[in-house]
Amino acid sequence: MGIRVLIVDDSPSIRAILKFILEEDPDIEVVGAAENPLEARAMIKALPVDVVTLDVEMPRMNGLEFLEKIMTLRPMPVVMISTLTAQGTAATVQALAMGAVSCLPKPRLDDQQAMAEIRATVKEAATARVRRQTPESIARVKATASPLAGSAGNESTISHPDLMLVGASTGGVEALSRLISDFPRNCPPTVIAQHMLSGFTKSFCEHLDRTCAPVVSEAQDGEILQKGHVYVAPSGGGHTTVTMEGNRLRTRVRMGQPRSGHMPSVDELFESGAALKGVSITAAILTGMGRDGAEAMLELRNAGAKTIAQDEETSLIFGMPRVAIKLGAAQKVLPLSAIARSLLNKENRGEKNAA
Repeated sequence: MGIRVLIVDDSPSIRAILKFILEEDPDIEVVGAAENPLEARAMIKALPVDVVTLDVEMPRMNGLEFLEKIMTLRPMPVVMISTLTAQGTAATVQALAMGAVSCLPKPRLDDQQAMAEIRATVKEAATARVRRQTPESIARVKATASPLAGSAGNESTISHPDLMLVGASTGGVEALSRLISDFPRNCPPTVIAQHMLSGFTKSFCEHLDRTCAPVVSEAQDGEILQKGHVYVAPSGGGHTTVTMEGNRLRTRVRMGQPRSGHMPSVDELFESGAALKGVSITAAILTGMGRDGAEAMLELRNAGAKTIAQDEETSLIFGMPRVAIKLGAAQKVLPLSAIARSLLNKENRGEKNAA
């Protein structure tokens, strides 16, 4: 049986285009097309649906409002396909943080690469382990208040590492939002490689900076790493790595070739960490498809870093963590809720070991 898709878009032409694109793949079947969320809700109840594609701007109820209802009442994989997700807007970040598997721009029939990406993303979404959101988690996503104090534990009992490194892909926006919300204001400098479309990381960083205790920003070339700061590799800006220059840790952002199909690559970031001498490092690999970061995490572990993989139960896509665990790269396998505390404590050896 193929992957059953429901298209939700108020434009008849877009519904027809998406149906044509998706059904070019024999493993995908479009079981319905709705022009608004109220019609879509009835179809979800009546039809067997594996994945929903959802526009943002629609009459009667916008796509983000409908996404909230799906994720709190009847969670299922959702791919946002909208003009509002094309330029790294706040709508994109909010949708991903609320649990959407991915966000893509509306396609053109003369763009074969974009059409193929839509099909591949829908097939990837069908494998996602979507979790029910709570009203509280949705409220946190919507919040734009001043940064709050972190909740990762009693700081007086924690021996912090010098540097924390994190890699993530599909599902990573939601996972990172939850992870960083548990960081204290004075957390160790943290560098993150998250696979995102070009231009998206600026809005993502702005969202995290408003809602989390540390300062969150896009990594800049040559920037000195500071406590209380989280640096996210800019999407479309090359690979982000970490170097030691004199006695200062700095980020380096350089153009290059995609690695494991990605730029920025988690492998590039983790390899740079493994090459550092005299620096205590903790690293985590979170939800994502593929294997980016797994082999370099093994290098990190062999170099003396503490390494953590997100567990299958809390991963939207258990691809990257699975490979890291299989390679023996992850010392610990933890649910997302326990990763922040483990990352922050270089001495904490009390969690479940991977082996």
